[in-house]
Amino acid sequence: MKHSSKISILFILWLVACESIRSENWTRFRGPSGQGISSETDLPVTWSKDENIKWTADLPGQGWSSPIVFEDHIFLTAATEEGVSCRVICINRQDGSIAWSKEVHRQKPGPMRKQNSYATPTPVTDGKLVYSVFYDGTVIAVDFSGNIVWKNNEVRFFSLHGLGASPILANGQIIMPFDGSSREETQVGWKVPWEKAVILSLDADDGSVRWKGSRGKSRVGHVTPILVDDDKQLISAGGDRVQGFDPNTGERIWSIYSQGEGVTPSPVVGDGLLYTSSGFEAPTLRAVRLGGKGEVTNSHIAWEQKNGVAALASLLYVKPYVYSISRDNILHCLDAATGDIVWRERLTGTYSASPIYADGRIYILSAEGETLVLRPGAKYDEIARNDISDTCNASMAISQGNFYIRSAKKLYCIGK
Repeated sequence: MKHSSKISILFILWLVACESIRSENWTRFRGPSGQGISSETDLPVTWSKDENIKWTADLPGQGWSSPIVFEDHIFLTAATEEGVSCRVICINRQDGSIAWSKEVHRQKPGPMRKQNSYATPTPVTDGKLVYSVFYDGTVIAVDFSGNIVWKNNEVRFFSLHGLGASPILANGQIIMPFDGSSREETQVGWKVPWEKAVILSLDADDGSVRWKGSRGKSRVGHVTPILVDDDKQLISAGGDRVQGFDPNTGERIWSIYSQGEGVTPSPVVGDGLLYTSSGFEAPTLRAVRLGGKGEVTNSHIAWEQKNGVAALASLLYVKPYVYSISRDNILHCLDAATGDIVWRERLTGTYSASPIYADGRIYILSAEGETLVLRPGAKYDEIARNDISDTCNASMAISQGNFYIRSAKKLYCIGK
C-alpha cells in the first residue's frame, strides 16, 4: 500500500472517530436526560427551506410524537385511517429514506383536544427495542426491523384531552403515566379529582407488569416523567400533583399539591431544585426542594411565581436561569434560585414544541415552523430566526450533528 493511501485511510478513520465522540443518541422525549439538553457541538445556527436542509422525508398519517435517534435509525409514530391504524416508522438517518412503516395496533378513536393527535407520545429506545404508546393506552415494543415483540393493554386509557405524555426507560422498565378521566362521568378526573390515575411500569423485555403507582386524588395531565438523583427517583406530575416515586417499586416518596388540570410541561431539575408548572385554574411555576418525604407542600416549596407560567412547551434549565413560554407566547427568563423574572420577550407565533439547549445556544421552535436561536443570559440576545414555513408541534431532536424537525407531513434533517 502506498504511503499516501495509508495516510488517507488513517485520516478517514480519524474523522469517523471524531464524529462518534461528539455524537449523541437522542433516545426519548427531550433527549438523554429528558430535559432538552444536548452535548453535541458544531451544530448549524442558520437554515431555511433552501439552506442547510440535508434531506426531507414524507410521513404517512398524522402524529405529534417527536423523532428519536439511535445511531443510523430514526423512529417516529403516526396514526392513519383517521386514528385507527397505529404505526411505527423507521427512517434511515443517512439519506432520509423510509426503512419501514409498520402497523402495530388498531384502536378506536375518541375525543381529544385539537392540539393533540392519536399518536402523540414520543417513543423511547434502549438500542434493542423501540417502545411506543398510543391514544388508547396500548404499549407496544418492536425490534429494529419493525417486528412486534410484545404488546400490553393493561390500561384502557381515556381522557377528554387525549393522551399527551411519553414513556421513559428506567432500570429495564418502561414507565408511563396515565392521568385520564372517566368515560362515564364527564366531570370526574377532569373537573373533579379522582383516584384512578396510574403510573405503569412494564418489564422492557416481555411487557409484563412490574408495578402500578398511585397518585391519590388528582386530575388530567400530560406530563412526561424525568429521573433524578442518579436515576434513583422518578419525578412524575399530573393534574393537581407533583410527586416523587421509587422507580424500582412504584412507592410514592413525596407529594405536593399543585392546583390545575390539563398540565402539560415536563419538569426540569438543577442545583437541588425541581422546577414545575401547574395547569388550568391556578397556573403557577414552582421550585421544589428535593429530599422530602410524605406530603411536603408546606415544607419543600422554595418559591412560587404566577407570572410567565409555562403552558404547553416544557421548561428549560440553563444555569442559573429557567426559561418558560407562557400561554400568551411570551418567553420568560427567571432566576432559578429565586423565581424572579430577569427579562421577558413577546414571541411571534405559537409554541407547543419544547425548547432545547445545545452548543451554547437555545433553540425554540414555533408551530409555524420558525426556530428562534438565542444566547442564554441575563438579557434577550437573539442570534437567528430560521423559517421552514411548515406546521411544527413536535419537539426537535438532536443527534449526529443534525437537528430533526417533524412537521405535519415531513421530517426535516437540518445540518451543515
